[in-house]
Amino acid sequence: MRETLFNWLAPLIEGARCLDCYAGTGALAFEALSRGAARCVLLEQDRTVVERLRGQAARFGATQAEIHCADARRWLAAHPEMFDVIFVDPPFASDLATETCVLIANGRNLAPAGLLYVETAPGWVPPAGRFAIHRRGRAGQVQYTLLAVDTGGPE
Repeated sequence: MRETLFNWLAPLIEGARCLDCYAGTGALAFEALSRGAARCVLLEQDRTVVERLRGQAARFGATQAEIHCADARRWLAAHPEMFDVIFVDPPFASDLATETCVLIANGRNLAPAGLLYVETAPGWVPPAGRFAIHRRGRAGQVQYTLLAVDTGGPE
């Protein structure tokens, strides 16, 4: 899945400003940086995981990684910063994917030509009228969706 995602993002990732809302292992953020992203902000609530991410960033020499111990929803509300690529991969048993997408749309955190990657359980549908599906795939029990700002045109 990650290889497919970064093939999709190839035209945009070089020099991109990225945000990883539910960083976890940091795999998406560190992959983006390894492919030329200019900066990646990683958000993670668990302090132990944050320390692990900081250690990984130091080992990788990823000086462009900015790691915050923060709730993604609160951080988005408090930081109206624009990003070219935003990764949303919350725990599947929550409604955080939809809630986070709405916050991103309302907060104007996604650059006009930016893309939003959402990883969910199969069957997830993006909030109506806010984003257009750019690409979508499925691997086992994981649905991955790449969204663009809905400009009212055809999908």
